[in-house]
Amino acid sequence: MIPQDANDEEVALFDAEEDVGKRSKSNLKHPVASFFHLFFRVSAVLTYLLCEFFSRSFIACMVTIILLLSCDFWTVKNITGRLMVGLRWWNQVDEDGCSRWVFEARKGSGKQQASDSESRIFWLGLIVCPVLWVILAFSTLFSFKIKWVPVVIMGVVLQGANLYGYVRCKVGSKTSLKNVATNYFGRQFLKQVTSNLSHDPVVLIPSRLQLCRFCIPLVLL
Repeated sequence: MIPQDANDEEVALFDAEEDVGKRSKSNLKHPVASFFHLFFRVSAVLTYLLCEFFSRSFIACMVTIILLLSCDFWTVKNITGRLMVGLRWWNQVDEDGCSRWVFEARKGSGKQQASDSESRIFWLGLIVCPVLWVILAFSTLFSFKIKWVPVVIMGVVLQGANLYGYVRCKVGSKTSLKNVATNYFGRQFLKQVTSNLSHDPVVLIPSRLQLCRFCIPLVLL
């Protein structure tokens, strides 16, 4: 459930005052956070790929990778998301004992404080690394390296959880995710129809293949 505010006032994350600098949006306002946003997750992938060349101990390699993944999960969830893009997500238990997930985005003028460079670094690292872990998971299964399966599953779960959480923060609730996808396919459909009409005004009805192309993804949602 995403908290809905009645006004557009800025929400101060973690009750901390944000630095309202006048530097260009192309500069890195938080270089240390940007560095560690990529350091742990890239190090985990490189360690997985190269550890067998430097150590024959599977336990040592597995523990190192899991530690790097855990540090990355905590850093991205609690620090870099808040500083670099003004987003955060967490789980809280209400007074009645119900557990619920909260997804929060900085509002109002806070969004203007995010650097374009930091935003690109944040989302690039957040998306690319989980995709790499999914590829490594399939590679591990196809090569029958069963002992590495728990490690790659840990990578997919931890980094996929952060990706899912921040996407929810960015676009809103589950209903909003569906609306975003529906609006996107609707725009693509109208664009295709308009293009057909501009080339051949006689063709007023789109083909069955075109209808299936845009309707099937909406049904899957």
